Amino acid sequence: MNIAIIRYFLGWIMNVEAVLMLLPCLTALVYKEANGIYFVITLAVCGAIGILCTFRKPKNTVFYAKEGFVSVALSWILLSIFGALPFYISGEIPRFEDALFEVISGFTTTGSSILSDVEALSRCMLLWRSFTHWVGGMGVIVFMLAVLPLAGGGYNMHIMRAESPGPSVGKLVPKVRSTAKILYMLYFGITVVEIVLLLFSGMPLFDTLCLSFGTAGTGGFGILNDSIASYTHLQQFIITVFMILFGVNFNVYYLFLIRKPKEAFGCEEARAYLAIIALSIIMIGFNVRHLFPSLLEAFHQAAFQVGSIITTTGYATTDFDQWPEFSKTILVLLMFVGACAGSTGGGMKVSRILIAVKQVKKELGNLFHPQSVKILKLEGKKLEHNIVRSANAYFLAYFFVFAASLLLVSLDNFDFTTNFTAVTATINNIGPGLNLVGPTCNFGGFSPFAKYIFMFDMLAGRLEMFPMLLLFAPSTWKKN
Repeated sequence: MNIAIIRYFLGWIMNVEAVLMLLPCLTALVYKEANGIYFVITLAVCGAIGILCTFRKPKNTVFYAKEGFVSVALSWILLSIFGALPFYISGEIPRFEDALFEVISGFTTTGSSILSDVEALSRCMLLWRSFTHWVGGMGVIVFMLAVLPLAGGGYNMHIMRAESPGPSVGKLVPKVRSTAKILYMLYFGITVVEIVLLLFSGMPLFDTLCLSFGTAGTGGFGILNDSIASYTHLQQFIITVFMILFGVNFNVYYLFLIRKPKEAFGCEEARAYLAIIALSIIMIGFNVRHLFPSLLEAFHQAAFQVGSIITTTGYATTDFDQWPEFSKTILVLLMFVGACAGSTGGGMKVSRILIAVKQVKKELGNLFHPQSVKILKLEGKKLEHNIVRSANAYFLAYFFVFAASLLLVSLDNFDFTTNFTAVTATINNIGPGLNLVGPTCNFGGFSPFAKYIFMFDMLAGRLEMFPMLLLFAPSTWKKN
């Protein structure tokens, strides 16, 4: 274990967080809010720690898989702890575990909240809360790789793989740093387009920035107590479209960028993702028709909720907990499916679902034709054994973490639907669940112990399980 390079890496994480906190500081200055001083204090602490840790670059800058996974897991924990300090020391969220829960939910783009009155927060706190979604959406590590020459060579790939969602991570261009720059350029560009459209729709600038940060990161923190319900149908429609767009694999946008539309349209995962969305909207739209004044309104609400849930954004325009059981069941299933690999969405990812389906079809075929040799393919390419093995290992890890979490949070003695959907919402980075954690409720009623379980689930879900699990493996900390 190269402890020196991990320390250096974490130091840069502190420097980056210090820079990110300039935005809420500026917001406090614009709105003349005294609570901005708490961001200044935290910024200074982060900067001091960062400078101390990065003052001298280690001679050995090699990152192997172990260092990469450990660095990423520790980075997200540190980001969250220091990101929670302004909420806690200002007293706007008086309990530290609640402040930490809120910020972890922000950085992991979960959108679950312990707050019963969001509108009571100052504007600088609201902006920071939503901005954590944007930072966590593409990943702060990807941002660092885009702007800083950390490890060099091919070692950066170990860092990127540990943070990027999906069963496999590939480079868009030969250099990892160039890939990271392209990803952030696309991410920034699409975010700006949404901001412009929402401004033209008449939405105030502050609301536009907060909701665009949440949409881009597929996070879901609203700045009003009713989430998105108070906004116009046009504004809700714009957010629906962009939630779905941010759930698409960013490789597809890169293919359009380099003028390869045929390959972009041929993306099997993206086609399956859009087909699932369309089918879900049709089924739910007709099922909830009687709850709304027109079929168009029913489909509008269905489209928003489906887009919000499958992309794991978590915004809401209505209390879908009151919908028929058929529609609620579809939404719960969509929580598990999630968005595409290589997007800002959470969940298991459509690509993993496709791999699992193809494996089942292959096994069924082998039962009838034992001598046949079938090759698994995705996107027209042969699926390497390590990708299939990784997907299977992910499903196993996911199941064990989910089951253990469900068992532990049940100690609070809430009903099964509440516990099950609360774990589902946090481990898949969704936001709301059903019953006591539905779209009009929050996670504030759980015990501190249960909240820490949910925090682990949010981090494990965002980092695809293994970086967080490796922190608890004794072999991780043994010297080579």
